Amino acid sequence: MDKNDIRKISDWYNNIYNNIKKVFFGKEDVFKKIAAAILSNGHVLIEDVPGVGKTILAKAIAQSIGGTFSRIQCTPDLLPADIIGVSIYNPKDFNFTFHKGPVFSNIILVDEINRATPRTQSALLEAMGEAQVSVEGKMIELPKPFIIMATENPIDFEGTFPLPEAQKDRFFLSCKVGYPERNYEKEIFESQRRISHPVTDLKAVSDRETIIELQKTVVNVHVHKSITEYILDIVEKTRGSKFISLGISPRGALALYRGSQSLACLSGRDYVIPEDIKELVIPVFSKRMILTSDCLIKGMKEEEVLSDIMNSLNAPALKEYY
Repeated sequence: MDKNDIRKISDWYNNIYNNIKKVFFGKEDVFKKIAAAILSNGHVLIEDVPGVGKTILAKAIAQSIGGTFSRIQCTPDLLPADIIGVSIYNPKDFNFTFHKGPVFSNIILVDEINRATPRTQSALLEAMGEAQVSVEGKMIELPKPFIIMATENPIDFEGTFPLPEAQKDRFFLSCKVGYPERNYEKEIFESQRRISHPVTDLKAVSDRETIIELQKTVVNVHVHKSITEYILDIVEKTRGSKFISLGISPRGALALYRGSQSLACLSGRDYVIPEDIKELVIPVFSKRMILTSDCLIKGMKEEEVLSDIMNSLNAPALKEYY
């Protein structure tokens, strides 16, 4: 890779983050993971309790990276046609005309995705997996780039439905926002001494063409064979663990591989190191695996099991990975 390519990605990241932090304070570690997903052309699931800024973060990112933008507010009465679109009869020419739904956008904010019923959630499966939708026997491609940023409330909250396993596997990674630090919460108070929310003032600092170009660039990041073997070792451990009933799929393994390439670029490198894998393994894998019933009864979490797996493996000892 050319050093100018790394510089372009670094400039792109800094421009977007400097724009977002005008309305969303702190949490750069969260945004960096989301940026890695965007560069990998992956969808993001932002999960946490209500009120910590999930929607604001997703909306700020969507507005900052340009392209067309849509928002879907999920409710139990939302129907698949409300997402994909519907054909309406036109009496003037005696034909049905298809009116595209909000899924036909570059950036889509799906707010509180688990408040929609499983039937409606499934309407996003083909779109997320194939970047296309099937309507009335026809396949229609979605615009590029196509990135879904979904927010999710904890499943034990009232009025929520668990996401199907197939859909969770189509999210590139998931992340939690968490509560802000005290000094950042003070800034939130001051920034919102106004009628409208500051996020409405954000302008795009990137565009669709730039994102597509950078997505093509990151796939050229070098991954040493020892790093590849390290990823495969982690995946095999999840498939053979006595604590896991469903291990990581090939799609999940590929997500970690591609995500590590993007994270390397965001860190100013054109090669992947073991620390890139360690930083992404929980965000990429935690939603893709199912613990055994015994683990669930004991209150064990996916993050704990993954941490134990990582501790049981030795990272590649090479000093050079390029």
